[in-house]
Amino acid sequence: MRILITSGGTSEKIDDVRAITNHSSGKLGKAIAESFAKDDTTIDMITTKQAVQPVGNTIHPYYIETTSELEQTLKELMTTHSYDAVIHSMAVSDFTPESSVTIEDLETVIASKPSDLPAALATIEAERTEKKISSDTDHLVIVLKKNPKIIGLIKQLQPETILVGFKLLVDVPLVELLNVAKKSLEKNQADFILANDLSEISGEKHHGYLINQQHKVKEAHTKTEIAELIKEQVMKLEETK
Repeated sequence: MRILITSGGTSEKIDDVRAITNHSSGKLGKAIAESFAKDDTTIDMITTKQAVQPVGNTIHPYYIETTSELEQTLKELMTTHSYDAVIHSMAVSDFTPESSVTIEDLETVIASKPSDLPAALATIEAERTEKKISSDTDHLVIVLKKNPKIIGLIKQLQPETILVGFKLLVDVPLVELLNVAKKSLEKNQADFILANDLSEISGEKHHGYLINQQHKVKEAHTKTEIAELIKEQVMKLEETK
């Protein structure tokens, strides 16, 4: 059996020394990888050097930083190898910086009334020669553009693979959490979605709900329980294929 796991959180560069990132530690991805590794499963793992690293002789890491690098590495691996399952637990940045300018630059561009404001701001940034934005400014304006949804690529690349996606919300009613997870399940043609709420995650404690295509829900309360539940359900579904 060969599986692909994404883990940790992407980081989007503002300049050569600054970045926008998230709080994902990679601990859940580590637990999932080590759970599968106990059965000598071959695991290709796309992760970051900042994430917690799993231990196992059959785990092969591929390090990335940005969402763009994640997309490129995912495509390369899924073009080269056939995977029985893809477990997409990485926290992927929804947005990436398109341009970073001072408030003075922004005011100047707005005053010129350009037909395409983002393009005008990008031109200013392109003309900047320094690799580190000067800290000698009171306000820095960052324009963000939407990143592609990486999970949507997985079934396009390998329609037969078992896909486990993740949906994280913050302090919402359980009904809303499950409904959003069900929509993600259908939109991305996933086989399972692990729905979790950030307010119920602390250290090893990790309350999650694994939903399958029939909308049946199984509950887990720790990262270890979630990892074992995902492995159990993936292997059970693999046996029926």
